[in-house]
Amino acid sequence: MQQDAFAERRSNLAPIPFEADAPFLKIVGELPRELNGTLYRNGPNPQFESVGAHWFVGDGMLHAFHLENGRASYRNRWVRTPKWQAEHDAGRALFGGFGRKLPDAPAHVTDGGVANTNIIFHAGKLLALEEAHLPTAIEPGTLATRGYCSYQGRVAGTFTAHPKIDPATGELVFFGYNAAGPLTPALSYGSIDASAKVTRFERFEAPYASMVHDFIVTENHVLFPILPLTGSIARATSGKPPYAWEPEKGAYVGVMKRKGTVKDIVWFRAETCYVFHVMNAWEDGNRIVADVMQFEEAPLFPHPDGRPTNAESSFARHCRWTFDLTGNTDRFQQTYLDDLTGEFPRVDDRRAGLKSRHGWYACANPRLPMFGALSGIVHVDGNGRRLGHYLLPAGDTISEPVFVERSEDAQEGDGWLLAVIWRARDNRSDLAVFNATDVEAGPVALVQLGHRVPDGFHGNWVGAQ
Repeated sequence: MQQDAFAERRSNLAPIPFEADAPFLKIVGELPRELNGTLYRNGPNPQFESVGAHWFVGDGMLHAFHLENGRASYRNRWVRTPKWQAEHDAGRALFGGFGRKLPDAPAHVTDGGVANTNIIFHAGKLLALEEAHLPTAIEPGTLATRGYCSYQGRVAGTFTAHPKIDPATGELVFFGYNAAGPLTPALSYGSIDASAKVTRFERFEAPYASMVHDFIVTENHVLFPILPLTGSIARATSGKPPYAWEPEKGAYVGVMKRKGTVKDIVWFRAETCYVFHVMNAWEDGNRIVADVMQFEEAPLFPHPDGRPTNAESSFARHCRWTFDLTGNTDRFQQTYLDDLTGEFPRVDDRRAGLKSRHGWYACANPRLPMFGALSGIVHVDGNGRRLGHYLLPAGDTISEPVFVERSEDAQEGDGWLLAVIWRARDNRSDLAVFNATDVEAGPVALVQLGHRVPDGFHGNWVGAQ
Protein backbone atom coordinates (compact mmCIF):
# COMPACT_ATOMS: atom_id res chain seq x y z
CA MET A 1 0.00 0.00 0.00
CA GLN A 2 2.82 2.42 0.84
CA GLN A 3 4.45 1.68 -2.54
CA ASP A 4 1.20 2.41 -4.39
CA ALA A 5 0.69 5.70 -2.54
CA PHE A 6 4.29 6.74 -3.25
CA ALA A 7 3.92 5.95 -6.95
CA GLU A 8 0.74 8.02 -7.25
CA ARG A 9 2.46 11.06 -5.72
CA ARG A 10 5.34 11.06 -8.19
CA SER A 11 5.19 12.96 -11.46
CA ASN A 12 6.72 12.59 -14.90
CA LEU A 13 6.27 16.23 -15.95
CA ALA A 14 9.79 17.47 -15.13
CA PRO A 15 12.25 17.75 -18.04
CA ILE A 16 15.28 15.55 -18.56
CA PRO A 17 18.57 17.49 -18.90
CA PHE A 18 20.30 15.43 -21.60
CA GLU A 19 20.29 14.11 -25.15
CA ALA A 20 21.09 10.43 -25.65
CA ASP A 21 21.46 7.56 -28.11
CA ALA A 22 20.64 3.96 -27.24
CA PRO A 23 21.40 1.73 -30.24
CA PHE A 24 20.28 -1.59 -28.73
CA LEU A 25 17.31 -1.67 -26.37
CA LYS A 26 16.12 -4.62 -24.33
CA ILE A 27 12.82 -6.08 -25.53
CA VAL A 28 10.38 -8.02 -23.35
CA GLY A 29 8.17 -10.19 -25.54
CA GLU A 30 8.58 -10.08 -29.32
CA LEU A 31 8.27 -7.08 -31.59
CA PRO A 32 6.05 -7.76 -34.61
CA ARG A 33 8.30 -8.12 -37.66
CA GLU A 34 5.95 -5.97 -39.72
CA LEU A 35 6.81 -2.95 -37.54
CA ASN A 36 9.61 -1.33 -39.52
CA GLY A 37 9.89 2.41 -39.06
CA THR A 38 10.11 5.07 -36.38
CA LEU A 39 7.75 6.36 -33.72
CA TYR A 40 8.49 10.06 -33.24
CA ARG A 41 7.18 11.81 -30.14
CA ASN A 42 7.26 15.49 -29.15
CA GLY A 43 6.72 17.30 -25.87
CA PRO A 44 7.84 20.19 -23.66
CA ASN A 45 11.28 19.80 -22.10
CA PRO A 46 12.55 23.24 -21.02
CA GLN A 47 16.30 23.73 -21.36
CA PHE A 48 16.23 26.24 -18.47
CA GLU A 49 13.69 26.82 -15.73
CA SER A 50 11.67 30.01 -16.13
CA VAL A 51 9.64 31.04 -13.07
CA GLY A 52 5.91 31.05 -13.81
CA ALA A 53 6.23 29.58 -17.31
CA HIS A 54 3.27 27.39 -18.33
CA TRP A 55 3.84 23.69 -19.05
CA PHE A 56 2.70 24.32 -22.63
CA VAL A 57 5.73 26.54 -23.43
CA GLY A 58 8.71 24.31 -22.63
CA ASP A 59 11.28 23.74 -25.38
CA GLY A 60 10.39 20.87 -27.68
CA MET A 61 12.25 17.60 -27.30
CA LEU A 62 11.89 14.82 -29.87
CA HIS A 63 12.04 11.16 -28.90
CA ALA A 64 12.52 8.63 -31.71
CA PHE A 65 12.02 4.89 -31.25
CA HIS A 66 13.28 3.08 -34.35
CA LEU A 67 12.00 -0.48 -34.86
CA GLU A 68 13.45 -2.78 -37.49
CA ASN A 69 13.31 -6.55 -37.91
CA GLY A 70 12.43 -7.14 -34.27
CA ARG A 71 15.12 -4.80 -32.88
CA ALA A 72 14.77 -1.34 -31.34
CA SER A 73 16.90 1.76 -30.84
CA TYR A 74 16.26 5.23 -29.39
CA ARG A 75 17.45 8.80 -29.86
CA ASN A 76 16.31 12.10 -28.34
CA ARG A 77 17.18 15.66 -29.32
CA TRP A 78 15.96 19.14 -28.43
CA VAL A 79 14.48 21.04 -31.35
CA ARG A 80 17.03 23.79 -31.86
CA THR A 81 14.65 26.68 -32.42
CA PRO A 82 15.98 30.26 -32.41
CA LYS A 83 14.74 30.49 -28.79
CA TRP A 84 16.57 27.31 -27.76
CA GLN A 85 19.79 28.46 -29.45
CA ALA A 86 19.66 31.95 -27.92
CA GLU A 87 19.09 30.55 -24.42
CA HIS A 88 21.77 27.90 -24.95
CA ASP A 89 24.26 30.61 -25.90
CA ALA A 90 23.20 32.79 -22.95
CA GLY A 91 23.20 29.91 -20.49
CA ARG A 92 19.86 30.94 -19.02
CA ALA A 93 16.15 31.43 -19.73
CA LEU A 94 15.27 34.47 -21.86
CA PHE A 95 11.52 33.86 -22.19
CA GLY A 96 8.62 33.27 -19.83
CA GLY A 97 5.14 32.13 -20.79
CA PHE A 98 3.65 32.20 -24.31
CA GLY A 99 6.53 33.97 -26.03
CA ARG A 100 6.93 36.69 -23.36
CA LYS A 101 10.51 37.95 -23.18
CA LEU A 102 12.02 38.33 -19.75
CA PRO A 103 12.90 41.95 -18.83
CA ASP A 104 16.65 41.35 -18.94
CA ALA A 105 16.65 39.46 -22.28
CA PRO A 106 18.82 40.97 -25.04
CA ALA A 107 16.92 43.23 -27.44
CA HIS A 108 17.94 41.26 -30.54
CA VAL A 109 16.34 38.03 -29.23
CA THR A 110 12.72 38.08 -30.38
CA ASP A 111 11.62 34.57 -31.41
CA GLY A 112 10.02 32.54 -28.61
CA GLY A 113 9.07 29.48 -30.66
CA VAL A 114 9.35 26.07 -28.99
CA ALA A 115 8.19 23.47 -31.62
CA ASN A 116 7.03 21.19 -28.80
CA THR A 117 3.58 19.81 -29.61
CA ASN A 118 3.47 17.39 -32.54
CA ILE A 119 5.63 15.85 -35.25
CA ILE A 120 4.29 14.76 -38.63
CA PHE A 121 5.59 13.48 -41.95
CA HIS A 122 4.15 15.05 -45.12
CA ALA A 123 5.39 15.47 -48.69
CA GLY A 124 8.77 14.02 -47.79
CA LYS A 125 9.31 16.38 -44.85
CA LEU A 126 9.45 15.60 -41.13
CA LEU A 127 7.97 18.61 -39.32
CA ALA A 128 7.95 19.55 -35.62
CA LEU A 129 4.89 21.66 -34.83
CA GLU A 130 3.55 24.07 -32.24
CA GLU A 131 0.68 26.40 -32.90
CA ALA A 132 2.37 29.81 -32.55
CA HIS A 133 5.01 29.41 -35.29
CA LEU A 134 5.69 27.87 -38.69
CA PRO A 135 6.62 24.17 -38.91
CA THR A 136 10.24 23.34 -38.09
CA ALA A 137 11.91 20.91 -40.50
CA ILE A 138 13.68 17.97 -38.86
CA GLU A 139 16.13 15.57 -40.48
CA PRO A 140 14.79 12.03 -40.11
CA GLY A 141 17.15 9.68 -38.32
CA THR A 142 19.54 12.28 -36.89
CA LEU A 143 16.77 14.57 -35.54
CA ALA A 144 18.87 17.56 -36.60
CA THR A 145 16.94 20.84 -36.80
CA ARG A 146 16.81 22.37 -40.31
CA GLY A 147 14.86 25.56 -39.57
CA TYR A 148 11.41 26.93 -40.31
CA CYS A 149 9.49 25.68 -43.34
CA SER A 150 7.50 28.48 -45.05
CA TYR A 151 6.84 26.65 -48.33
CA GLN A 152 8.70 29.17 -50.47
CA GLY A 153 7.14 32.02 -48.48
CA ARG A 154 3.57 30.99 -49.32
CA VAL A 155 2.67 30.38 -45.64
CA ALA A 156 3.21 32.95 -42.90
CA GLY A 157 2.38 33.42 -39.23
CA THR A 158 0.91 30.78 -36.97
CA PHE A 159 0.38 27.14 -37.97
CA THR A 160 -1.63 24.54 -36.06
CA ALA A 161 0.00 21.58 -34.37
CA HIS A 162 -2.96 19.50 -35.64
CA PRO A 163 -3.10 19.70 -39.44
CA LYS A 164 -5.09 16.95 -41.14
CA ILE A 165 -3.81 14.80 -44.00
CA ASP A 166 -6.49 13.64 -46.46
CA PRO A 167 -6.03 9.86 -46.78
CA ALA A 168 -7.27 9.86 -50.38
CA THR A 169 -5.32 12.80 -51.85
CA GLY A 170 -2.41 13.34 -49.45
CA GLU A 171 -3.46 16.99 -49.12
CA LEU A 172 -2.53 18.63 -45.81
CA VAL A 173 -5.22 20.99 -44.46
CA PHE A 174 -4.19 23.47 -41.77
CA PHE A 175 -5.19 26.61 -39.88
CA GLY A 176 -3.57 29.06 -37.50
CA TYR A 177 -5.07 31.14 -34.71
CA ASN A 178 -3.71 34.52 -33.58
CA ALA A 179 -3.17 34.98 -37.32
CA ALA A 180 -3.10 38.81 -37.14
CA GLY A 181 -0.73 38.87 -34.16
CA PRO A 182 -0.66 37.63 -30.57
CA LEU A 183 -4.06 37.23 -28.89
CA THR A 184 -6.09 38.41 -31.91
CA PRO A 185 -9.36 36.86 -33.19
CA ALA A 186 -8.03 36.27 -36.72
CA LEU A 187 -7.54 32.73 -38.07
CA SER A 188 -5.74 31.57 -41.18
CA TYR A 189 -6.75 28.58 -43.28
CA GLY A 190 -4.86 26.80 -46.02
CA SER A 191 -3.89 23.60 -47.78
CA ILE A 192 -0.71 22.02 -49.11
CA ASP A 193 -0.86 19.26 -51.70
CA ALA A 194 1.02 15.96 -51.68
CA SER A 195 3.92 17.54 -53.58
CA ALA A 196 4.37 20.29 -50.92
CA LYS A 197 2.74 22.98 -53.08
CA VAL A 198 0.57 25.52 -51.22
CA THR A 199 -2.83 25.52 -52.92
CA ARG A 200 -4.61 28.09 -50.74
CA PHE A 201 -3.95 30.44 -47.85
CA GLU A 202 -6.51 32.96 -46.51
CA ARG A 203 -7.61 34.61 -43.27
CA PHE A 204 -10.87 35.43 -41.48
CA GLU A 205 -12.17 36.83 -38.19
CA ALA A 206 -13.58 34.57 -35.47
CA PRO A 207 -16.22 35.72 -32.96
CA TYR A 208 -13.47 36.34 -30.38
CA ALA A 209 -9.82 35.49 -29.67
CA SER A 210 -9.63 31.86 -28.55
CA MET A 211 -7.02 29.14 -28.05
CA VAL A 212 -7.97 26.91 -30.99
CA HIS A 213 -5.82 23.84 -30.47
CA ASP A 214 -7.50 21.46 -32.92
CA PHE A 215 -10.07 21.61 -35.70
CA ILE A 216 -12.33 19.28 -37.69
CA VAL A 217 -11.97 18.15 -41.31
CA THR A 218 -14.28 15.83 -43.22
CA GLU A 219 -14.31 14.85 -46.88
CA ASN A 220 -16.09 18.05 -47.93
CA HIS A 221 -16.10 20.37 -44.90
CA VAL A 222 -13.84 22.16 -42.41
CA LEU A 223 -15.02 23.16 -38.91
CA PHE A 224 -13.36 25.73 -36.65
CA PRO A 225 -14.21 25.48 -32.90
CA ILE A 226 -14.09 28.88 -31.14
CA LEU A 227 -14.46 27.99 -27.46
CA PRO A 228 -14.15 30.31 -24.45
CA LEU A 229 -10.54 29.73 -23.46
CA THR A 230 -9.96 33.31 -24.54
CA GLY A 231 -6.90 35.35 -25.37
CA SER A 232 -6.55 38.99 -24.31
CA ILE A 233 -3.69 41.35 -25.08
CA ALA A 234 -5.07 43.76 -22.47
CA ARG A 235 -4.79 41.07 -19.79
CA ALA A 236 -1.33 40.07 -20.93
CA THR A 237 0.05 43.63 -20.84
CA SER A 238 -1.42 44.26 -17.38
CA GLY A 239 0.15 41.16 -15.85
CA LYS A 240 -3.03 39.07 -15.85
CA PRO A 241 -3.42 35.67 -17.54
CA PRO A 242 -3.06 36.00 -21.33
CA TYR A 243 -5.37 32.99 -21.68
CA ALA A 244 -8.33 32.53 -19.35
CA TRP A 245 -11.66 30.74 -19.05
CA GLU A 246 -14.61 33.03 -19.95
CA PRO A 247 -17.70 30.79 -20.29
CA GLU A 248 -19.99 33.77 -20.82
CA LYS A 249 -18.46 34.19 -24.30
CA GLY A 250 -20.28 31.06 -25.44
CA ALA A 251 -19.24 28.21 -27.75
CA TYR A 252 -19.11 28.65 -31.52
CA VAL A 253 -18.17 26.32 -34.36
CA GLY A 254 -17.73 27.69 -37.87
CA VAL A 255 -18.60 25.31 -40.73
CA MET A 256 -17.12 25.85 -44.20
CA LYS A 257 -17.10 23.80 -47.39
CA ARG A 258 -13.59 22.69 -48.33
CA LYS A 259 -14.14 23.88 -51.90
CA GLY A 260 -15.72 27.13 -50.67
CA THR A 261 -14.08 30.18 -49.13
CA VAL A 262 -13.90 31.66 -45.65
CA LYS A 263 -16.71 34.03 -46.68
CA ASP A 264 -19.02 31.02 -46.69
CA ILE A 265 -18.51 30.10 -43.02
CA VAL A 266 -21.76 29.43 -41.12
CA TRP A 267 -21.53 29.71 -37.32
CA PHE A 268 -23.22 27.20 -35.02
CA ARG A 269 -23.70 27.58 -31.25
CA ALA A 270 -23.87 25.14 -28.32
CA GLU A 271 -23.50 24.79 -24.57
CA THR A 272 -20.22 26.20 -23.26
CA CYS A 273 -17.40 23.66 -23.25
CA TYR A 274 -13.77 23.23 -24.24
CA VAL A 275 -12.07 20.71 -26.54
CA PHE A 276 -8.34 20.22 -27.06
CA HIS A 277 -8.57 17.19 -29.35
CA VAL A 278 -10.78 15.68 -32.03
CA MET A 279 -10.93 11.91 -32.55
CA ASN A 280 -12.52 11.94 -36.01
CA ALA A 281 -15.41 13.40 -38.01
CA TRP A 282 -17.44 12.44 -41.06
CA GLU A 283 -20.48 13.34 -43.14
CA ASP A 284 -23.80 11.52 -42.75
CA GLY A 285 -26.21 12.83 -45.37
CA ASN A 286 -27.05 16.42 -44.39
CA ARG A 287 -25.25 16.05 -41.06
CA ILE A 288 -21.68 16.31 -39.87
CA VAL A 289 -20.74 14.07 -36.97
CA ALA A 290 -17.61 14.78 -34.93
CA ASP A 291 -16.28 12.77 -31.99
CA VAL A 292 -14.24 14.90 -29.55
CA MET A 293 -12.89 14.81 -26.00
CA GLN A 294 -15.01 17.49 -24.31
CA PHE A 295 -14.35 19.36 -21.04
CA GLU A 296 -17.08 21.25 -19.20
CA GLU A 297 -14.35 23.76 -18.22
CA ALA A 298 -10.90 24.15 -19.70
CA PRO A 299 -8.16 22.70 -17.49
CA LEU A 300 -4.75 24.24 -16.79
CA PHE A 301 -5.97 27.85 -17.12
CA PRO A 302 -7.64 30.25 -14.62
CA HIS A 303 -10.48 32.76 -14.82
CA PRO A 304 -9.49 36.25 -16.07
CA ASP A 305 -8.94 37.47 -12.51
CA GLY A 306 -6.62 34.57 -11.73
CA ARG A 307 -9.12 32.45 -9.81
CA PRO A 308 -8.79 28.73 -10.57
CA THR A 309 -11.51 26.95 -12.49
CA ASN A 310 -13.53 24.12 -10.99
CA ALA A 311 -11.25 21.07 -10.93
CA GLU A 312 -14.25 18.72 -10.86
CA SER A 313 -15.38 20.06 -14.26
CA SER A 314 -11.93 19.98 -15.84
CA PHE A 315 -11.99 16.40 -17.09
CA ALA A 316 -12.59 15.37 -20.70
CA ARG A 317 -15.04 12.72 -21.83
CA HIS A 318 -15.76 11.18 -25.23
CA CYS A 319 -18.51 13.32 -26.74
CA ARG A 320 -20.33 13.43 -30.09
CA TRP A 321 -21.11 16.70 -31.84
CA THR A 322 -23.82 16.66 -34.52
CA PHE A 323 -24.42 19.49 -37.00
CA ASP A 324 -27.59 19.75 -39.10
CA LEU A 325 -26.64 21.39 -42.41
CA THR A 326 -30.21 21.79 -43.68
CA GLY A 327 -30.43 25.26 -42.13
CA ASN A 328 -33.20 24.40 -39.66
CA THR A 329 -31.10 25.43 -36.64
CA ASP A 330 -27.87 27.17 -35.73
CA ARG A 331 -27.38 24.93 -32.69
CA PHE A 332 -25.32 21.75 -32.69
CA GLN A 333 -25.94 18.79 -30.43
CA GLN A 334 -23.50 17.54 -27.79
CA THR A 335 -23.96 13.96 -26.56
CA TYR A 336 -21.55 12.28 -24.15
CA LEU A 337 -20.76 8.71 -25.23
CA ASP A 338 -19.05 7.60 -22.01
CA ASP A 339 -18.45 8.79 -18.46
CA LEU A 340 -14.78 7.73 -18.50
CA THR A 341 -12.16 10.47 -18.24
CA GLY A 342 -9.70 10.51 -21.14
CA GLU A 343 -7.66 12.46 -23.68
CA PHE A 344 -5.41 12.15 -26.77
CA PRO A 345 -7.86 10.32 -29.08
CA ARG A 346 -6.65 8.59 -32.26
CA VAL A 347 -8.08 6.60 -35.15
CA ASP A 348 -6.69 4.57 -38.02
CA ASP A 349 -5.50 7.58 -40.07
CA ARG A 350 -6.58 5.87 -43.29
CA ARG A 351 -10.14 6.75 -42.14
CA ALA A 352 -9.44 10.37 -41.19
CA GLY A 353 -12.43 12.50 -42.18
CA LEU A 354 -14.48 9.40 -43.02
CA LYS A 355 -16.80 7.20 -40.97
CA SER A 356 -14.61 5.02 -38.76
CA ARG A 357 -15.31 1.81 -36.84
CA HIS A 358 -12.39 2.01 -34.38
CA GLY A 359 -10.97 4.65 -32.08
CA TRP A 360 -8.61 4.75 -29.11
CA TYR A 361 -7.72 7.20 -26.38
CA ALA A 362 -5.69 7.39 -23.19
CA CYS A 363 -7.92 7.15 -20.13
CA ALA A 364 -7.23 8.86 -16.82
CA ASN A 365 -7.57 8.31 -13.11
CA PRO A 366 -10.42 10.72 -12.18
CA ARG A 367 -8.98 11.16 -8.66
CA LEU A 368 -5.89 12.91 -10.07
CA PRO A 369 -5.39 16.06 -12.18
CA MET A 370 -6.31 15.56 -15.83
CA PHE A 371 -2.83 15.61 -17.32
CA GLY A 372 -0.10 13.52 -15.75
CA ALA A 373 -2.68 10.95 -14.70
CA LEU A 374 -3.36 9.14 -17.99
CA SER A 375 -3.17 5.55 -16.88
CA GLY A 376 -4.68 3.28 -19.53
CA ILE A 377 -6.05 2.80 -23.04
CA VAL A 378 -9.65 2.56 -24.21
CA HIS A 379 -10.72 1.00 -27.52
CA VAL A 380 -14.13 2.08 -28.84
CA ASP A 381 -16.26 1.28 -31.87
CA GLY A 382 -17.77 3.82 -34.27
CA ASN A 383 -20.59 4.58 -31.83
CA GLY A 384 -18.33 5.14 -28.84
CA ARG A 385 -19.07 1.76 -27.24
CA ARG A 386 -16.11 0.34 -25.34
CA LEU A 387 -14.51 -2.67 -27.02
CA GLY A 388 -11.52 -2.90 -24.69
CA HIS A 389 -10.03 -1.20 -21.64
CA TYR A 390 -6.49 -1.65 -20.30
CA LEU A 391 -5.23 -0.10 -17.06
CA LEU A 392 -1.60 0.32 -15.96
CA PRO A 393 -0.23 -0.51 -12.52
CA ALA A 394 -0.94 2.22 -9.95
CA GLY A 395 1.18 5.32 -10.50
CA ASP A 396 2.32 4.53 -14.05
CA THR A 397 1.25 6.91 -16.85
CA ILE A 398 0.82 6.50 -20.60
CA SER A 399 1.16 8.70 -23.66
CA GLU A 400 -1.18 9.17 -26.60
CA PRO A 401 -1.67 5.77 -28.33
CA VAL A 402 -0.58 5.84 -32.00
CA PHE A 403 -2.14 3.37 -34.43
CA VAL A 404 0.04 1.57 -37.00
CA GLU A 405 -1.67 -0.57 -39.65
CA ARG A 406 -0.36 -4.11 -40.27
CA SER A 407 -0.04 -3.37 -44.00
CA GLU A 408 -1.29 -0.79 -46.48
CA ASP A 409 -4.26 -2.99 -47.46
CA ALA A 410 -5.08 -4.26 -43.96
CA GLN A 411 -8.65 -3.78 -42.73
CA GLU A 412 -9.37 -0.75 -40.56
CA GLY A 413 -8.07 -1.35 -37.04
CA ASP A 414 -5.87 -4.31 -38.01
CA GLY A 415 -2.51 -3.36 -36.55
CA TRP A 416 -0.90 -2.12 -33.36
CA LEU A 417 -0.99 0.71 -30.89
CA LEU A 418 2.32 2.22 -29.82
CA ALA A 419 2.44 4.16 -26.55
CA VAL A 420 5.18 5.29 -24.18
CA ILE A 421 4.65 4.24 -20.56
CA TRP A 422 6.34 5.82 -17.54
CA ARG A 423 7.11 3.29 -14.83
CA ALA A 424 6.76 5.28 -11.62
CA ARG A 425 8.59 2.89 -9.29
CA ASP A 426 11.63 2.60 -11.59
CA ASN A 427 11.43 6.19 -12.89
CA ARG A 428 12.03 5.12 -16.48
CA SER A 429 9.96 4.49 -19.62
CA ASP A 430 8.91 1.63 -21.90
CA LEU A 431 7.61 1.73 -25.44
CA ALA A 432 4.59 -0.58 -25.34
CA VAL A 433 3.19 -2.36 -28.39
CA PHE A 434 -0.45 -3.46 -28.16
CA ASN A 435 -2.61 -5.47 -30.53
CA ALA A 436 -4.96 -2.63 -31.50
CA THR A 437 -8.12 -4.75 -31.36
CA ASP A 438 -7.18 -6.55 -28.12
CA VAL A 439 -5.81 -3.90 -25.78
CA GLU A 440 -7.20 -5.73 -22.75
CA ALA A 441 -4.59 -8.45 -23.26
CA GLY A 442 -1.87 -5.91 -22.48
CA PRO A 443 1.31 -5.22 -24.45
CA VAL A 444 2.60 -7.90 -26.81
CA ALA A 445 6.06 -6.33 -26.47
CA LEU A 446 7.85 -3.78 -24.30
CA VAL A 447 10.91 -1.86 -25.46
CA GLN A 448 12.71 -0.90 -22.25
CA LEU A 449 14.52 2.42 -21.96
CA GLY A 450 17.05 3.13 -19.21
CA HIS A 451 15.68 6.63 -18.51
CA ARG A 452 12.28 8.28 -18.61
CA VAL A 453 10.52 10.07 -21.44
CA PRO A 454 8.68 13.00 -19.79
CA ASP A 455 4.92 13.23 -20.26
CA GLY A 456 4.47 15.02 -23.57
CA PHE A 457 1.88 15.69 -26.23
CA HIS A 458 1.78 13.99 -29.62
CA GLY A 459 3.60 11.61 -31.90
CA ASN A 460 3.33 9.74 -35.18
CA TRP A 461 4.68 6.66 -36.86
CA VAL A 462 6.74 6.97 -40.04
CA GLY A 463 7.17 3.69 -41.84
CA ALA A 464 10.50 2.66 -43.37
CA GLN A 465 10.90 4.47 -46.67
